Amino acid sequence: MSTKLLLNDVNIYYGDFHAVQNVDMDIPAQAVTAFIGPSGCGKSTVLRTLNRMHEVIPNASVKGEILLDGHNIYDSKVDPVAVRNTVGMVFQKANPFPTMSIAENVVAGLTLQGEKDKKKLAEITEQSLRGANLWDEVKDRLDKPGGGLSGGQQQRLCIARAIAVRPEVLLMDEPCSALDPISTLAVEDLIHELKEDYTIVIVTHNMQQAARVSDKTAFFSLEATGKPG
Repeated sequence: MSTKLLLNDVNIYYGDFHAVQNVDMDIPAQAVTAFIGPSGCGKSTVLRTLNRMHEVIPNASVKGEILLDGHNIYDSKVDPVAVRNTVGMVFQKANPFPTMSIAENVVAGLTLQGEKDKKKLAEITEQSLRGANLWDEVKDRLDKPGGGLSGGQQQRLCIARAIAVRPEVLLMDEPCSALDPISTLAVEDLIHELKEDYTIVIVTHNMQQAARVSDKTAFFSLEATGKPG
């Protein structure tokens, strides 16, 4: 497998607190890499550094290199917005925009970028919902609020929204933690399908889930001092 993301001596801080220390890791392209470990060990913190979401937290900082296709995403010349377009994020709790319809939710990122071609937006809506295995369930109610879907459907809607902007990498922060077993299985099956087109990094507390969905697993530990490492 070729390497999509490479972390070289990455150290992550919240102000003066050294939250995550000395991470060296390669993340293969078009595969699923799982981050697993105890609560508070830095899994989600590392995940957020991969699309520069960590730095939106006041006084947060990152040292070291994170290379995306060989280019350091923390280089001063790199636009963080461009990084986030290339590296999408799906959060722990499904977060469809409550005032938007299902269709509007899917293409929210594109409309924010200024896309106004209704035909193109409609095509991308269908493609993305099909990619998230949701099209057949919602195709007759695209004008209904996204918040009216079930929890599992909302999470797949958020995945459709993430892939609508055509990222190369998908980050998933415990995407199944709030879902029932049937919805969890649907999302896990979707992850298997998506890795044909995307590099996926998933944070999970569940060892069994990591075994089911991942091609590679990174284990995070706590140091004896209790500080994340």
